[in-house]
Amino acid sequence: MTLSVRKVAAVAALSAALAGCGGGTGTSQDGGQARIGKPAASAPGSAPASPSAAAPVSPRPGAPGRAPTMAPGPNGLTPVFERARAQTDKVVALTFDADMTSDQGPRAASGERFDNPDLIATLRRLQVPSTVFMTGRWAEEYPDQAKAIGTDPNFEIANHSYSHHAFTSPCYGLPALDDEAARADVDRAFAAFRTAGAVNTVPYFRFPGGCYDDRALRAVSAAKVTAVQWDVVSGDAFAKDPDAVAQQVLAGVKPGSVVVMHCTRSAAPVTEEAVRKIVPELRKRGYRFAKVSELIGK
Repeated sequence: MTLSVRKVAAVAALSAALAGCGGGTGTSQDGGQARIGKPAASAPGSAPASPSAAAPVSPRPGAPGRAPTMAPGPNGLTPVFERARAQTDKVVALTFDADMTSDQGPRAASGERFDNPDLIATLRRLQVPSTVFMTGRWAEEYPDQAKAIGTDPNFEIANHSYSHHAFTSPCYGLPALDDEAARADVDRAFAAFRTAGAVNTVPYFRFPGGCYDDRALRAVSAAKVTAVQWDVVSGDAFAKDPDAVAQQVLAGVKPGSVVVMHCTRSAAPVTEEAVRKIVPELRKRGYRFAKVSELIGK
């Protein structure tokens, strides 16, 4: 089966430090092309994936709670959500990847900051409901912040893997996980959220680098998550001009859009300032902000 590819050049710079947390193209280990930012195609004659009720709320903090999910794709593959395409209401989801790889502990110990508390404070002050795609390693490094985000009704925490390793290869030079390790990586991230005391977690998953193929979708299918991509690339990774980031977002947003940004101060230093420009302008245009769970529910 030939798989479609979408090149997201504006995010390719992430390979320098976050090793592809935003998007790109690649080839799967079994020879097929990796898909970036595009929903899984339905097999001939199969029904499209549709929202369905999630599993009952777990009593454990950090376990994925009740939230709308999508039905499995063809052959039970993990479904992929990119944008609420049938949405006519002017609603947009700002999403923030809280990236940290499993081997970046020494860099954090030396003073590099992978968090961005000013960004979270601004989102609270502006009352912007947001979805944070967090790695388990980030939650371990900043457990107090993970708990604060994960107990604030303004936010929901989704899974961005534990290690930020690739689920298909090549993917910006990221070391690739085999199928068993990929599923364990997803589980380990949810466990890290639970340990930190996060409560507002949702059964959504964003592939590191945005890189996935059928094999990756099959590997994480047992986790019962919906994979979430995006249709608007902010270009905030390593950007130095908040105006340029804001302009790129404002030019791309449509009703039902999902915007990918970052909550990683060292690698996306102007995101907070860009958000202060994006939010009032979109509201002036009649948009309101929503978490990914609302868009999937629609």
